[in-house]
Parts: sequence; C-alpha cells; structure tokens
Amino acid sequence: MEFFRIRRDIPFMKNALLLNAISFLTFLAAVFFLTTRGLHLSVEFTGGTVMEVAYEQPADLESVRKVIDSLGYADVPVQNFGTSRDVLLRLPAQAGQSSGQQSEAVLAALKAQDPTVTLRRTEFVGPQVGQELVSSGLKALALVIVGIMIYLAFRFEWKYAVSAIIANLHDVVIILGFFAFFQWEFSLAVLAAVLAVLGYSVNESVVIFDRIRETFRRQRKMSTQQVIDHAITSTISRTIITHGSTQAMVLSMLIFGGPTLFYFALALTIGICFGIYSSVFVGAAVAMWLGIKREDLVKAARTDGDPDDPNAGAVV
Repeated sequence: MEFFRIRRDIPFMKNALLLNAISFLTFLAAVFFLTTRGLHLSVEFTGGTVMEVAYEQPADLESVRKVIDSLGYADVPVQNFGTSRDVLLRLPAQAGQSSGQQSEAVLAALKAQDPTVTLRRTEFVGPQVGQELVSSGLKALALVIVGIMIYLAFRFEWKYAVSAIIANLHDVVIILGFFAFFQWEFSLAVLAAVLAVLGYSVNESVVIFDRIRETFRRQRKMSTQQVIDHAITSTISRTIITHGSTQAMVLSMLIFGGPTLFYFALALTIGICFGIYSSVFVGAAVAMWLGIKREDLVKAARTDGDPDDPNAGAVV
C-alpha cells in the first residue's frame, strides 16, 4: 500500500559523505560519554532493596514518589504491582545502611503520610545478581548481532551484512550515549528496548537491500548510486506508513504510560528515529563504499539450450 508515489528519484547518496561524517562524530560523542560518565544502572544491575507495600485505597503514586525523594533517593521506580492498591519500590543500595534499615526508614516515612500502609514483602537483590544480568544482557546483544550478520550474509551478500551491522551498532551506541549523557536510568526494560531497536533497524535495512536487489535486476543501465537512490525513494511511502504508525504508539506510551514505561518508550523513540536515518544514510552508503554491484546479488545461470546459444549464460 502506498499513500503517494515519488516520480523522480531523490539523490540521497549525493550527501552521504557529509551525513556519515556527522554520524561518525555523533558516534564518537556517544562513546565518549559512555566512557567518562557511564550508565546510570538500575537496582536490577547494581543491587538494592525491593519493597512491596499495600494501601487500603488506590495508592497515589505521585505522593509516594515525593516521600521517597524526601529520603534522598533519586529516580526510584514506583509502580503499581498487581492492583492499584499495591505499590512496588526498588531502592538502590546505600553505604552504611542494611536492607532492613532501608525498608524500615521507608515504611516509617510512608506511614507518616498514610497510617494504613502495610509492608507486604521486602527482598534484597545482591550485586552478584546484577553482574549476572549484565553478563546475560551483553551475551544476548552479541548473539543478536551475530545472528543478524549470518542472516544477511545468506540472504544477500557479506558486504550487506557488514554495512547493516555498522548501521545497527550505530543506533545502539547512540541510544546508550543519550542515556549516559543525561544519566537516565538504564533498566532491564531499556535493555529490552535496545534489543527491539536492533530488530527494528535490521528490518528497515532488509527492506532497502531487497529493493536494491530488485532494482539491480530491472534497471541494468543504472549506476550503483542511482540504483540505491531509486531503491530508497521507492520505499519512502512504506517507511512513512510503518514508522509513523509505530512512532505514534511509542509516543503514546511515552506521554501517557507514566514513569514505569517512560525510559522504555524513550529508548524506542530514539532508536526508531536513528534507525530510519542509519538504514538510509549509513547502511546503504557503507554498502556502496564497500563496492556492491549487480553481480553480487544477481547470480549467473546457463539455460538448458545450446551452449552456443547467445542467450545461454544470461543473468536471471
């Protein structure tokens, strides 16, 4: 389905060098902030105390957050758990305080606000668990990257696999760079969003690469740059429909989903925007600079007729 059709190809690759230079500088800035500031890891990674409290009436989460903030805890996740009367808190570990002391101080502050609050459970998440989560998350990221490279190498050609991975890593590192620069909390939900962006970005790359292959087959007189420009231009309508509808859903989570979904939706928003950009200007441009050509995608095959037939060996 297409909302519109662009008759004249847009010369995307004309400014590919300048745009990729900007991308490279942005990538370096993200790496710099990751190295110097690091990620603000959540309790799942660093260890801390998980509390579940219950109210007699539906809990006012905003009031609970103010109480937690007054105790010196910044950006503590406060969310409903099961019902609107149950609240789950994740408190980061603090020097000089045990898990029991933390939970007692928080419960006392909550009771001062509402005497009906009761403690359902309290658990301590050790740093060892956090280290295992970091290790498992990095393994999952590495396996996704390797799987994408293998898939693209079989589906297209190794040059496309390399260019797609460069584009996808560009997206991931820039997302992490934003979280490092602004010190937004990096939780398991954000990690899930990063992995989702990887799949989303590679899907866009596959669509463009598939259209490049199709254009190589149909337009034999076009140069490689013209083929890429034509392929990207012909997918613009599809890109607007797909990414526009997806971004509308993600923005609704970002605006109306509350603090629980905020950073998850924020990571997806950044990833979708940069995913479109990288698939067009990074992935396709890198493939062009690696020297993709018609013969890489369209294999030669001889017909079953006479070997002297001028049509024998024609590319199909």
